[in-house]
Amino acid sequence: MMFEHKSVLLYETIDSLNVKPDGIYVDGTLGGGGHALEVCKRLGEHGRLIGIDQDADAIEAAAERLKDYKDKVTVVRSNYENIQTVLDDLGIKRVDGIYLDLGVSSYQLDMPERGFTYREDDAPLDMRMDQRKEQTAADIVNTYSEFDLYRIIRDYGEDKFAKNIAKHIVRNREAGPIKTTGELTEIIKAAIPAKVRAVGGHPSKRTFQAIRIELNQELEVLIRSIDGMIDLLNPGGRLSIITFHSLEDRIVKTRFKTNEDPCTCPRDFPVCVCGKKSKGKVITRKPIVPSEEEIEGNKRAKSSKLRVFERN
Repeated sequence: MMFEHKSVLLYETIDSLNVKPDGIYVDGTLGGGGHALEVCKRLGEHGRLIGIDQDADAIEAAAERLKDYKDKVTVVRSNYENIQTVLDDLGIKRVDGIYLDLGVSSYQLDMPERGFTYREDDAPLDMRMDQRKEQTAADIVNTYSEFDLYRIIRDYGEDKFAKNIAKHIVRNREAGPIKTTGELTEIIKAAIPAKVRAVGGHPSKRTFQAIRIELNQELEVLIRSIDGMIDLLNPGGRLSIITFHSLEDRIVKTRFKTNEDPCTCPRDFPVCVCGKKSKGKVITRKPIVPSEEEIEGNKRAKSSKLRVFERN
């Protein structure tokens, strides 16, 4: 199966980087290489792109897609939180732009054996972005306490039936472990009132999203990484991040704002004494969102938001 992923906010993201022909750029979530291809087209003879992804299938697909530019591209299997190490290993101190697309690729969602999708009944509860990791979604579903399940479904899934879903999961697993996406979907359906199921989207969507975010530590990785990525930028370099979830967007907005104005002095102090200096400026006062046309052609673009930071 071809690794397909419609790149969301493609031109908006690449335009936001102000790609210089001889610059060095990092794609922290390479995926199928859609955004990377557009960067490569804008690079000159001495330009470079470093592509990072933790998914072996993505790396294979991206290498194929970018084969015409292989003299400019270096692909590394890792998590973008290790960007400093990746660049150190390549002897690179600073870069001119970094970008992240935090969405799950269509390919991952559409491959039943990866266990990301709630549309298949017989898929294993996997959901690992990096299949070298041992813990799977099944471990979370079968070992987390009722409170912890409730917490992640409430916070990461933003599901108002989180409490009931957690209760149903715990009750059902007493009879034996929950192993497949289909089993989990049936449990979730039973926990949501029929009249709500009739009008909302797929009843499992929010719970599956919550488990995926928890398993892959998506929010923690993002929180840990943003400041370090800004530090790696050359003056005028940009960090562009596409989010798909309100919590992700809030993290990006907050970290960008803090890097722009890190002063911790009381607001009524006449001069700053904390000594914390601004690292740059937020380019997007409001996030860039997809056009109606893009949403029409790609439903997964609907919740996407792009925010951009420029280094001093």
